[in-house]
Amino acid sequence: MKTQTTIRVDESNYQNAKDILAKLGLSYSQAIGLFNSLIVMHNGLPFDVRIPTPETKEALDQLRNKEGKSFDTIDELFDDLDN
Repeated sequence: MKTQTTIRVDESNYQNAKDILAKLGLSYSQAIGLFNSLIVMHNGLPFDVRIPTPETKEALDQLRNKEGKSFDTIDELFDDLDN
């Protein structure tokens, strides 16, 4: 049995989400159904919800500003991690 519901979401995010979901072959309703199923399977949200630490905020800022290190190969990345 299915139920009908109404939700209010930001218009711009809604349109962007619909476009992305269409590329994945999903309708907005199907995605909400999938999200609901994942909530039930995980007995909560299917991802961590946390307030980022100062270090995480700094790393995210660096990522947004395209700062920090970059590597051409995975070997270079692991070499850097080993040092």
